[in-house]
Amino acid sequence: MGGSKMSETKPARTSLWRNVRLATLREDFGPLGVIEKGAVAVHDGRIAFAGAESDLPANLTRADQVVDCESRWMTPALIDCHTHIVHGGNRAREFQLRLEGASYEEIARAGGGIVSTVKATNALSVDELVQAALPRLDALLSESVSTVEIKSGYGLNIEAELKMLRAARQLQNLRPVRIVTSYLAAHATPPEYKGRNADYIADVVLPGLTKAHAEGLVDAVDGFCEGIAFSPAEIALVFNKAKALGLPVKLHAEQLSDLGGAKLAASYGALSADHLEYLDPEGAAVMAKAGTVAVLLPGAFYTLRETQLPPVGALRAAGTRIAIATDCNPGTSPLTSLLLTMNMSATLFRLTLEECLAGVTREAAGALGILKETGTIEAGKFADLALWNIDAPAELIYRIGFNPLHERIFKGERIPR
Repeated sequence: MGGSKMSETKPARTSLWRNVRLATLREDFGPLGVIEKGAVAVHDGRIAFAGAESDLPANLTRADQVVDCESRWMTPALIDCHTHIVHGGNRAREFQLRLEGASYEEIARAGGGIVSTVKATNALSVDELVQAALPRLDALLSESVSTVEIKSGYGLNIEAELKMLRAARQLQNLRPVRIVTSYLAAHATPPEYKGRNADYIADVVLPGLTKAHAEGLVDAVDGFCEGIAFSPAEIALVFNKAKALGLPVKLHAEQLSDLGGAKLAASYGALSADHLEYLDPEGAAVMAKAGTVAVLLPGAFYTLRETQLPPVGALRAAGTRIAIATDCNPGTSPLTSLLLTMNMSATLFRLTLEECLAGVTREAAGALGILKETGTIEAGKFADLALWNIDAPAELIYRIGFNPLHERIFKGERIPR
């Protein structure tokens, strides 16, 4: 596509990207919302115009900064709407043991599994958790990611859960990124509460949520509804508290069995229900009616060698919105690439090109409750954009282990690679 004609990175009140092919992801513009000869004008970090360059208002042609994109493709910046990137340690040794034939139970008896991550996370300070998370965050940002959801859930006591959320908040002070936090104390039951889920919820989850909310650390409340975690009735206790505090909810549901977690989440108007391999058609329909986004996580499916595919056909038939995410975590999805996530979603789950790209932009924004602010290229939204060295959007999904990002733009600022 030729050499870059882009000027030196600098702040500018008004910027114009011209001679660009846009995949706006606006649904009213047809598949991918494509505009072949487009322009994007930005003022004070928000999009003032996005459309055909021939329609650009005259006053926006006189920008402080004009960028000739040389017919490159521009999409919304990517959004990772489900991660656990704040944690201590890793579980590479367990991965090795599984390859050598060790069972999950054998690994757990040896102190592995989530218990090992909880122990490693509790051993770190807030600053140490931040430093541990930065390489994972930087890997995501290198692929144009503008927004990352980060969950707690590896502390399993009040102070450790707060510590994880404080670390998550600090990350957006160190990098040009938007961090959305989810309180996930109802992730697992610590050993000292084994067989006493109700006591753990009463002693830790609910009072911890009150403290986290008072400190401004929580954007949404999550839980894990599964036979090995919490029942729908137990999750309802957590959601009732969230509702009382005015916080939206989301849920890990139907990953290993169908307990009706997605239906429960939808009954609370949840932003999303995630995993969903065992979701039934009725659950998909209930989610669609509630506007609850289905977040599919191919990294966990791949790592766990699952065979039960999520019911993509039922989701499509119901009109349920579909997002995809890395589920970056140390045990079941050590994945820090949304580009690879798109490829896996297409290859493993048979999602279409548009479903994959919308799944990490428009629908991911919906899963976080921020679609009014970002996720598509249209006037009024933040200028969170990605400029790619590609000939067609399909390349973003087709290639494996290749990053064609030319430039990342966050809130109108050009971020050096």
